[in-house]
Amino acid sequence: MNTGYYRFKLGDFDCIAVNDFMNLYSASRLFTNAPQEHLEQVLCEHNLEPEKIPSPFTCLFVDTGRNKVLVDTGAGKGVHPQIGRYEGKLLKNLQAEGIQAEDIDTVILTHGHPDHIGGVVDESGRPIFPNARYVMWEDEWDFWTAESALETERPLVQMVMQIARKSLLSIQDQLELIDQEMEIVPGIYAVEAKGHTPGHMAVAVSSGREELLYTSDTVLHPIHLEHSGWHTDFYDHDLEQAAATKQRLFDRAAAKKTLVLAFHFYPFPSLGHVLTKGEGWQWQPVETE
Repeated sequence: MNTGYYRFKLGDFDCIAVNDFMNLYSASRLFTNAPQEHLEQVLCEHNLEPEKIPSPFTCLFVDTGRNKVLVDTGAGKGVHPQIGRYEGKLLKNLQAEGIQAEDIDTVILTHGHPDHIGGVVDESGRPIFPNARYVMWEDEWDFWTAESALETERPLVQMVMQIARKSLLSIQDQLELIDQEMEIVPGIYAVEAKGHTPGHMAVAVSSGREELLYTSDTVLHPIHLEHSGWHTDFYDHDLEQAAATKQRLFDRAAAKKTLVLAFHFYPFPSLGHVLTKGEGWQWQPVETE
């Protein structure tokens, strides 16, 4: 299977899962509070190496017939606080499918982490999607652009804040802030999903009788579905709120048998279904062959 992009239909909509990058994380970072012996057993069951857990950056493109919408922009080009100097492949992979940056009229930013908004501007600070209206939750904008956000003694956090602030302020004139769940364009809806960040957003796509739920970073790995109490302190802004969001979104996805795209889920294209299992859930990837 092509690991750069995956085209699929959702009702009348043409969709593409687009891979910006394939990162590797350590288990200690992804599952901070997991009991070590239990974690080792689970990693073995999933055939995962503790220091090399694959994690794609999977964005979503939707052509509704009326709008061409991109959900998240990958990490762009520059220095990423976790993976060093970096050049994402989002634009290259879109172009391989005949889609130019100028074609996109709506960009939905689920939250302000660099791997989701780094691709909004080029290295000169100019918007990469010049004809797009950008949409973000107002609480998210306020968090990342506040002057107080830079007042931290943690170098990594400060770097993340600086990247987000620079990227977001560069698109301010094209940005629409929302403060409630709403239809962004016909068939594509903002879904409140706070916790991972103060204004973290999920996105629901609906056409005919088919629905997709783009969960962004509600959880970062399928193991977080099976072991719902395991978390990573570094990523989640509010653990209690993040846990409530996870329960609400994945209960919904399991009950409605909704197709789900989770930004970091391996294997690419990060698409699948969520099944109820015990007190948690189980990930069932789509068959792509």
